[in-house]
Amino acid sequence: MNNGAVAATMANETTNKATFSILVALSISHLLNDTMQSLIPSIYPMVKENYQLTFSQIGLITLTFQLTASLLQPVVGAFTDKRPQPFSLAIGMGFTLLGLLGMSMAGSFTMILVSAAFIGLGSSVFHPEASRMAHMASGGRHGMAQSLFQVGGNAGSSLGPLLAALIIVPLGQFHVIWFSLLALLAMIILANVGKWYKFQLVVKSRKAKRAVAEPEKIFALPVRKVVWSLTILLLLIFSKYIYMTSMSSYFTFYLIQKFDVSVKASQLYLFMFLFAVAAGTFLGGPMGDRFGRKYVIWFSILGAAPFTLMLPYASLFWTGVLSVVIGLILSSAFSAILVYAQELVPGKVGMIAGLFFGLAFGTAGIGSALLGELADRTSIEYVFAICSFLPLLGIIAVLLPGRKELQAG
Repeated sequence: MNNGAVAATMANETTNKATFSILVALSISHLLNDTMQSLIPSIYPMVKENYQLTFSQIGLITLTFQLTASLLQPVVGAFTDKRPQPFSLAIGMGFTLLGLLGMSMAGSFTMILVSAAFIGLGSSVFHPEASRMAHMASGGRHGMAQSLFQVGGNAGSSLGPLLAALIIVPLGQFHVIWFSLLALLAMIILANVGKWYKFQLVVKSRKAKRAVAEPEKIFALPVRKVVWSLTILLLLIFSKYIYMTSMSSYFTFYLIQKFDVSVKASQLYLFMFLFAVAAGTFLGGPMGDRFGRKYVIWFSILGAAPFTLMLPYASLFWTGVLSVVIGLILSSAFSAILVYAQELVPGKVGMIAGLFFGLAFGTAGIGSALLGELADRTSIEYVFAICSFLPLLGIIAVLLPGRKELQAG
């Protein structure tokens, strides 16, 4: 065996050993990232009272964070598809750190908006690049890899309200500063992931030099069908994330207003919903690998509709039960949608990840602002009654090409 073959074998062995550890590291980083991000809606009841904010202003905080997090993601993804940046994740987390420091010391509504924008900027770098690394470390099991990556984020989103209820609500806004330690921990983990990614780029470059040049396959299907399928997926993202933002931003207010529960109790109900979202996310990717992503997408969104339609008319006990069921079903879609879109447009992993994460964040931000305005004009209960119909849009998933058609393409 010559030296080149030995080096290739060693590289492959190193890659195989690193794969699962990298996926776990990315999932933990996603957990830390989304724990910090979820603090923003978790402290809404407190800042609304402290600064005498309206629901419209609450919606503007979410809009600021989500737009900053969404608009740059496709740009970051497209740029790094051409010029990979191994240590961009650690740098992006630095923006999140600055946002948390600002949020802890914010003395005005304007400063809260600026701090939310910095946290969103960190997210715009993190999601497309981390998704690309999860794809690279998947070993071909793309659905499983994305689910493992996503479940960390959703687990973090569920922990945010719980930690806010235990730390920030009783102790005050300044104690947001303690969560900056999570940003520092994430930066350390991501710096090590960056070293692995840099090594993979070297291995990939060597393989590319030895390989015979082949024409690049841009689309898995005819362009017209790809555009049609992506449009359907984007509409499904719209349906899913408008409903999700009604829960993440306003579920606490809904419980307080309708059932007169305490702020702390409302946070615990939100935690149960978000924990169910994390569990559902973990199931969605592997199920898509096994049964086909189209069926998972269809079931995940349309299957939640009966329960969302019941929720506005349920008692407090059944509201808690239904929120958990909705979280489990509705959350299983995103990993399947993302991997399905990446299969439609081969070779553009970062751009597609940035586009879909960006759209998810942007839809949530705009939706939060509009729902806040609607709540001010009507009531928070009316908002939940209107949003309960959104999952019915999942019926259009039946129009997506199936697994055999994608593979044939």
